[in-house]
Amino acid sequence: MWLTRYISIFKATVKDDMQKAKTAMKTMGPAKVEVPSPKDFLKKHSKEKTLPPIKKFDRNMPKKPAVPLRTDHPVMGIQSGKNFINTNAADVIMGVAKKPKPIYVDKRTGDKHDVESSGLVPKYINKKDYGVTPEYIRRRNEELKKAQEEYDRYIQENLKKAAMKRLPDEEREAILQGLKKNWEERHKEFQSLSVFIDSISKKIRKQRLEEEMKQLEYYIGVIEKHKIIYIANNA
Repeated sequence: MWLTRYISIFKATVKDDMQKAKTAMKTMGPAKVEVPSPKDFLKKHSKEKTLPPIKKFDRNMPKKPAVPLRTDHPVMGIQSGKNFINTNAADVIMGVAKKPKPIYVDKRTGDKHDVESSGLVPKYINKKDYGVTPEYIRRRNEELKKAQEEYDRYIQENLKKAAMKRLPDEEREAILQGLKKNWEERHKEFQSLSVFIDSISKKIRKQRLEEEMKQLEYYIGVIEKHKIIYIANNA
């Protein structure tokens, strides 16, 4: 028995969709190309540039002034009463001598440079306001001083309410130096570790040293940042 070939019921729909989406001459070009006419062949001198049209010569155009004749002579005998020798001598005597421009030579070949723009002339230290604290810095210092006084006054009021005391400067410096010494000891111990961390104990020791150094750096930064420190009075 012969089986009939399967034919999809959507064959007609797919064929119509393909015809709608198809674009004519999309890849192969137009079906028919216009053939040039045999009468439009390339002719001789057809691509040469054409010259502009010839202008008619006009004899009445304005001309240049005539060249002086050989027999013509310039006007003679005009003299000035000014004594240029005495005038120039007086200008030189009465004039201010021109100062030479300061230069310096930095190579044996004789390269010259201006001294003013080189930075070798101490002209900034000769200014009137040289070494004087600017106004904005003085105003800033006054504001900081006033803020510190208000802060101290606020702290003194709170000290009376809460038993707190200020850490002396000598004790603060001693604590700071002790923290730095401890950090140096931990750092030296950290530097003496082996390059290869091949065991759990070495890894734990390295992590412990890193945490201790980080904690010490934090305490050192806090103490260096705050010049005045208050602590609770447990007595």
